[in-house]
Amino acid sequence: MQLGGAKDSQNRDSCNQKVHPQPMEEAANQNPEAVEALVSKIFTNISSLKSAYIRLQTAHTPYDPEKIQAADKLVISELKKLSELKHFYRENNPRATYISPQDSRLAAEIQEQQSLLKTYEVMVKKFQSEIHNKDSEIVQLQQHIQEATQKRAKLEKNLKLRGLSSSSKESDGGSVDGSETFSTDLTPELFKSTVEIASKAIHDFSKPLINMMKAAGWDLDAAANSIEPDVVYAKRAHKKYAFESHICQKMFSGFQQQHFGLKSENDSSTNKESFFQQYLALREMDPLDSVGQNPDSEFGKFCRSKYILVVHPKMEASFFGNLDHRNFIMGGGHPRTPFYLAFLKLAKAVWLLHRLAHSFDPEIKVFQVSKGSEFSEVYMDSVVKNFVVDENGEKPKVGLMVMPGFGIGGSVIQCRVYLTGIKEIE
Repeated sequence: MQLGGAKDSQNRDSCNQKVHPQPMEEAANQNPEAVEALVSKIFTNISSLKSAYIRLQTAHTPYDPEKIQAADKLVISELKKLSELKHFYRENNPRATYISPQDSRLAAEIQEQQSLLKTYEVMVKKFQSEIHNKDSEIVQLQQHIQEATQKRAKLEKNLKLRGLSSSSKESDGGSVDGSETFSTDLTPELFKSTVEIASKAIHDFSKPLINMMKAAGWDLDAAANSIEPDVVYAKRAHKKYAFESHICQKMFSGFQQQHFGLKSENDSSTNKESFFQQYLALREMDPLDSVGQNPDSEFGKFCRSKYILVVHPKMEASFFGNLDHRNFIMGGGHPRTPFYLAFLKLAKAVWLLHRLAHSFDPEIKVFQVSKGSEFSEVYMDSVVKNFVVDENGEKPKVGLMVMPGFGIGGSVIQCRVYLTGIKEIE
């Protein structure tokens, strides 16, 4: 009886157990090895996708279009593999509607990988857009380079016509092949701007000259009076104009002559195109390079002769303690001292103005005014801009001419003067 009772009890417990029905397809397709292989492929694919993504990022710094395109293809390939795995899973599990509790961890992993997949897809589209933009920029830059190359070739051709090629040297004669360019560029505005450059060069060279005189112990008041005596200065600082006037008078001596007062074996007149060619040839050159290449050119001779006129032997002896500097120049050299380099800049500015003045037809005329001349606003420009006439009421008169004037066609470029009988307004 006990055995029968135990058996009945077991039957009752067995009947009371709950049975959870599962879809027939799920039971049939449950294959742990296949699922594990699928998950392994997914993880491997994601790792490859991460590697491809890193390569895509690296290719942007520095920007390398070829590497970017290669990495982009690799990322797309890995995305396609993931998509194939997804389709494979769905095809082999068409009625799977839920994941059992024991597979929840696997479901979470799959969801995480799907989220990463969407992120990578967004990033790939972003990089593809950037690649397209960069490609457009490259095309535009290539067009700019092509245009710049064409402009450069055209400019080099024009420079060769004008004697400005890198291999050209200063020319003492010849003609210009591009006569049309010659007539186009030679304008009154060009000459006026060159006058301003020369005027500034005189002012700039007077500064180191005065500073060296101060350092050598010169009496600047006496020196200014020896240049032009009995000039009444409104301020003591205005005596600097006496030194500018001295520089100007020496540098512009012989300006109206074609050979600029230089002794030349060939006194025949030079054609106007040649003057303009010489102007263009020197305009873009360092004056030291010019005299270094050809120390005995007309410009080289001009520099030496004008330096001897501007810088008095007593001045030079007080500056350097001897006349070695001067003797070197008189012997045909061009020293590389800072003082002489400053002078070369002045010489270049005046020489260019002379070459340009004789390029015009008719030639530009230079004029100057004498000390004591009454001030004329038509022909003169005061270096002191804000002034009033002295109490005696007399018209102001010229004390110094600081820069000559020029007649160009029917117009006048005023000469710059320092006036006496005035008071400067602060």
